[in-house]
Amino acid sequence: MNLFTKISLIVAASLVGLGIILFLIGAGALRFNFLAFDTRNFQTNTHEVSESFESLSIVSDTARIQILPAEGETAKVVCVEYEKESHAVSVEDGTLTIRLVDTRKWYDCISFFSYKAPSLTVYLPAGEYAALTVDTHTGDLQIAKDFKFASADITLTTGDVKTYASVSDLLKIKTSTGDIHVENLSVGALDLSVTTGKVTVSGVSCDGDVSLTVSTGKASLSDLTCQNLSSTGRTGDLTMTNVIAKGRFDIERSTGDVTFEKCDAAELSVKTDTGSVRGTLLSEKIFMTHTDTGKIDTPETISGGVCKITTDTGDIKIRIQP
Repeated sequence: MNLFTKISLIVAASLVGLGIILFLIGAGALRFNFLAFDTRNFQTNTHEVSESFESLSIVSDTARIQILPAEGETAKVVCVEYEKESHAVSVEDGTLTIRLVDTRKWYDCISFFSYKAPSLTVYLPAGEYAALTVDTHTGDLQIAKDFKFASADITLTTGDVKTYASVSDLLKIKTSTGDIHVENLSVGALDLSVTTGKVTVSGVSCDGDVSLTVSTGKASLSDLTCQNLSSTGRTGDLTMTNVIAKGRFDIERSTGDVTFEKCDAAELSVKTDTGSVRGTLLSEKIFMTHTDTGKIDTPETISGGVCKITTDTGDIKIRIQP
């Protein structure tokens, strides 16, 4: 190592050490209250909604969103937000519209620490509404069970969705990174899509079809009834418990196991590249199975609908629940 390199390393190490010392001095002066490093002004704004509306539309960015029942018959929106990233609340053409208004300059975006999380809480009188639309970037969404919507279209980039509210037509939820949890509700049709995350559906009565798309993540379906169910995924297991379809199961997985427990459909089609297919069905089927590398163990029944199972690498083991 030459002299210049040695001197450079000594200078760099000295600057790093000086930076650590200055940081500790500053933190000590603030009594190690790291919230004080966030220089953006935080505020709470409450919007009383006196006008009548039928639908709800939310467009936000980083706020955690909750839709909860109001104590009375008046809607209210409580925004805990940054001063220059506030939400405008208005009723437009019968829709309660909540929209982020970002008035920041470029230098307002410079912040070394951000420990506070904006939140948006919508208090609605319990009952039935028309359309629900939510479009947000980073933040979780939770919807209470006290509501029923005609339709719901929810899009998140990064964040979890938990909903317990029924939807008479289509409930559509799409996230890039985040979990989806749908529980104890009724829907006309269900369309769930996630790039990276876990999907949990439990206690759902669906009059129409269920569509589930998962790129990377596990999916768990339990106590679900529907007309038809289709599911695709690249990496992750699919576990189904007490799932009943009047029509078909159409399931494809690249890498991941498919497991049935007390499930049934008039016809089934399951295809995996790397993964096993196991479990129990509730009625006899005509089995058509194939695996390149793996064992096959299915009942020798000759009645019922067709159950076609194909794997490249994996076992196939199905039983009929007595």
